[in-house]
Amino acid sequence: MTPQALNVLAAAVQRNCHIADARYGADYSLCIYLMKMREYYRWEMRLPFGAPLEKDAVGDWLSARERLWEELEGAELQPLPIDGACLDPFDADAINARLGDHGLVYSSGLGNRAQPHFFLGALERRTEAGGCAVYVAATEYARDLAAPPAMTRGRSIFLRRESLHRMLWEKLESWRWNRPDNALGRAFACYPFDADLDGALTAMTDHEINAVLLHEQGEVAAGQCLGEPAWNAMLMDLALTPAELMARAVRDHLADCLVTLPYLTGSADAEPDVAGLHFYLGNLTAMRRAIFPGLAAAYEQWHRHGDLAILADSAERGRVHWAQLGQAMLALHHRHGEEAAEPIRQLVDANHL
Repeated sequence: MTPQALNVLAAAVQRNCHIADARYGADYSLCIYLMKMREYYRWEMRLPFGAPLEKDAVGDWLSARERLWEELEGAELQPLPIDGACLDPFDADAINARLGDHGLVYSSGLGNRAQPHFFLGALERRTEAGGCAVYVAATEYARDLAAPPAMTRGRSIFLRRESLHRMLWEKLESWRWNRPDNALGRAFACYPFDADLDGALTAMTDHEINAVLLHEQGEVAAGQCLGEPAWNAMLMDLALTPAELMARAVRDHLADCLVTLPYLTGSADAEPDVAGLHFYLGNLTAMRRAIFPGLAAAYEQWHRHGDLAILADSAERGRVHWAQLGQAMLALHHRHGEEAAEPIRQLVDANHL
């Protein structure tokens, strides 16, 4: 692919990213929104981590970006021009079939609140793991505000090294405001951030990308357990409700109890991953903590007394609990259809682990 063709394709993907951001960018709290926009600016300007940002320049860029979003809020997503063809932006399989020979990788899909996500990047490598095709992206040429570090579509897993790298930087910068003694701080303490910021970020990215892959493999296993079509149909009916967040948290816990936690605790013929366990607990969302309080309690027991068995036991109990709860949620959705949000919320609230 010529540089000109790549620029045209990247611009088309980026426009779709802007359209998605125009529709969903305001969903964040003000604090999170401003932090993400600062890092979006850093990415767009290709500024190094830790480089001071000029307040006026960021402010002007932010104003211009919000004006662009206002213009695009009602726009339709556009097809992508590749090798003379125009392809549906959600047909990632067909797009990647054309991009593979050009050393590129593309992904698209729906995230929280049915928000579309798109990215285009340089293909670092393609491998196979657990019966899935794994695409690892390096430098990203187009991305949206959220920029999730990983996504699974069918039997394809997309890992985004640059997005993970930036996510770790954002979490480090937030943690440094008060430097609390928590799981996230203990994870950062496993790397020499004060002596070598860039080197530590690279090392942590190299390490954690393996945990990200484990979670995505768990997502595939969870999909097989719950039934992908029925689960996705339920999520669409739960969109924009607290029950959607609960459903995603239940599936995430199932995925991690099936794959991630057994590996991190060393109960799956692997050495225990101390740094990975600290980061895993420190990176849990508020909803995931709320519905699985026993996991945080088991982590504290391990941290204080060094007994990994209690964490492994939590994963084993979670494997059964979250699978059963997921099936019960699907049964409620089958019974209530579009009116299932409130019954599902009540069900999850009554079945914390």
